[in-house]
Amino acid sequence: MENNDNIIISEQKKPSKPHDYKTVCAKLGMSMCVYFICRLLAGWISSLLAGSASVLGQTWYNLLVSLILIIFVYVIPLLFTAVIFKSFTLYKGKLNKLYEKPKRLARALGTFPATFGFGHGIALLTLLISYLYTRFFGGQTYIENLLRPPVMEPSTDIVNVLAMVFMLVIIAPIFEEFLVRGIMYDALKPYGTGIAILISSLLFGLMHGSLYMLLYTTAYGLALGYIRYATGSLFTVTILHAIVNSISAGALLLGSLMTLTNEENKLVNTIYIIYMVAFLIMIIVGIAVFISKLPAIKKYRFENAWSEVSPWKKTAWFLTSIPVIIMIIFAFNELSMGLLTRSLFR
Repeated sequence: MENNDNIIISEQKKPSKPHDYKTVCAKLGMSMCVYFICRLLAGWISSLLAGSASVLGQTWYNLLVSLILIIFVYVIPLLFTAVIFKSFTLYKGKLNKLYEKPKRLARALGTFPATFGFGHGIALLTLLISYLYTRFFGGQTYIENLLRPPVMEPSTDIVNVLAMVFMLVIIAPIFEEFLVRGIMYDALKPYGTGIAILISSLLFGLMHGSLYMLLYTTAYGLALGYIRYATGSLFTVTILHAIVNSISAGALLLGSLMTLTNEENKLVNTIYIIYMVAFLIMIIVGIAVFISKLPAIKKYRFENAWSEVSPWKKTAWFLTSIPVIIMIIFAFNELSMGLLTRSLFR
């Protein structure tokens, strides 16, 4: 795949001083702090409105909550980030190029098995660690809860299920990719492609909450970050993100159909079992494909536009930024964690 990743970056100010990079790190930390605050506000407002379910009806209440989540989890953080990074000016008249189809689209989409295998391979490894931890230490501990994957509960309200599917397959990929692999990645790109992929992937992982989701989605972020760099476009990564989420959405739909039919419909049950078996096979095949590509991945070298400063020092400067430290506290605060692990989104 060709590297066309200079469409937007070429017009940005070239890095000259450590102060420039530290400013970017501080802005990223501020953006994520706003993100976590908005998520807490969304949960708080949804709780306040819980009593209105009897008046509005459960379906309309669920739709209202979905709208609140979209506004607070996606729209407000994205707008805030766009303002502090002056993205309205940066991307003005260039969005068509940012989402331009790469010349080798089929090859780019062909990375899905390896991407899927890498992400879900990390997820399976996390589950194994969780099992071993529980097996040898026992009890319902905080660490065990962090390692437990969040579950999207099936629902008998088909409108609510469709709303969740819409957010998973459409809203989340579009907003998250533009925020993370768009604004955040482009802000970091002048300081080295590798550090841009690493930090944007870490932020992507933190957005999803629990330790399980952090490891799982950070792995996906690394793969999507590489594809973003290789294609220079958000088009492919948005599609791949949507495909990954659609697999979870399919499981949610089938699980909800089973609940709706009280698990008595043999056809639905059979389809669900086949779907889950196919899901496991996809993971195994994906892991095998990813392993087969490791030699080529190891040979790959990213651009380091700011080579006089080591990646380790850049990472250290990022992690010691005050807004980033506050962001991490938000991310792993017990109250925030409880809210995030119950999230409907991946």
